[in-house]
Amino acid sequence: MNNTKWNELRDAMSSLENSPAWTTLCANGHRSHPDREWFYHFSEGGYDDILSVDILVEPSQRQHILRVLQQIHLPGEETADGFRVYGYARSGQILRYL
Repeated sequence: MNNTKWNELRDAMSSLENSPAWTTLCANGHRSHPDREWFYHFSEGGYDDILSVDILVEPSQRQHILRVLQQIHLPGEETADGFRVYGYARSGQILRYL
């Protein structure tokens, strides 16, 4: 996914009154700890090695955040904890868009 889309995600989530927590899975296998700070922490170090970001939502936020993600048109899926947005597709993986 390109930097423009990552920045759109970052801006949309940081503008919410109650920003959801997020974690990233990097190409080296590292999973970050949950963080709610989208504006600085999310973009720290760039986006090049992000395989996916999990957006951890409260049940009351789910529908609103889904609509926001659909407006940005990001590759991802719903999960039990919220949403997963993909930075890269793995070999053979078929990506759908939120």
